[in-house]
Amino acid sequence: MIEQLSEAERGEALDGLPDWDFDEGRDAITRSFAFADFVEAFGFMSRVALLAEKADHHPEWSNVWNRVEILLTTHDAGGLSHRDIDLAQAIDGLVD
Repeated sequence: MIEQLSEAERGEALDGLPDWDFDEGRDAITRSFAFADFVEAFGFMSRVALLAEKADHHPEWSNVWNRVEILLTTHDAGGLSHRDIDLAQAIDGLVD
C-alpha cells in the first residue's frame, strides 16, 4: 500500500518543488506550463505520458492550445505521496 506523506514530509517535499503549488483541498500539487504553440505543448504531454506510464502513476491534466495544467495526487493513498513528488521532479527535469 502507498502511504500518504506526513505533514513534515509534505513540507520538505514542497520546499524542493518551488514551481509547484499545493492544493490543500485535494492534498495535491499543481503546476501550469506554457509553450510556444500546441505542437510544443502536445510534445511535452507525450514525454510526460511516457514518464507516467513507466512510473505507473498518472496525472490529472488538461491542455488548451499552448497551456498544460497538471495535478498530482495519489488516489490510493488518499492524498500526496512520494509517487507524486517523484513524478513532479521527473516532469521538472523535462522543462528546467
